[in-house]
Amino acid sequence: MNVGRILDQKGNDVIAQEAGCTVLEVAKLLGERRIGAVPVTKGRKLVGIISERDVMRGLAIRGGGVLADDISTLMTKSVFTCTRDDSVQHLMAMMTERRIRHVPVLENGELVGMISIGDVVKERMQETEQEAAALKEYIASA
Repeated sequence: MNVGRILDQKGNDVIAQEAGCTVLEVAKLLGERRIGAVPVTKGRKLVGIISERDVMRGLAIRGGGVLADDISTLMTKSVFTCTRDDSVQHLMAMMTERRIRHVPVLENGELVGMISIGDVVKERMQETEQEAAALKEYIASA
């Protein structure tokens, strides 16, 4: 099982934010779209990622004034990414080890998708259900 299959099922539509906007603009986008993180781009090139946790941490440390700041003050600039060919197991291990919930998918250096921990869990649950059904069918036919 690979990342490409997840993208094929959920679609490649990526909600991204262009660099140079404010923290308030990102907070509104996160709330309106009910998502946990947004990749930050310059054109199609990934330059960072900002999550609701980043926004909350910024508010806790610097107060409401942080909302007027450029997102570059809070975003993670060194982003862990994957490709469509990466396995779901590899992605799960990376997300667990790095304690991250959202991973942008790159192809030829361009942003083509976004995978969340929820996407990974859903995929693993479907795999487990398929394996259980196959085992039941095997046992019943024996």
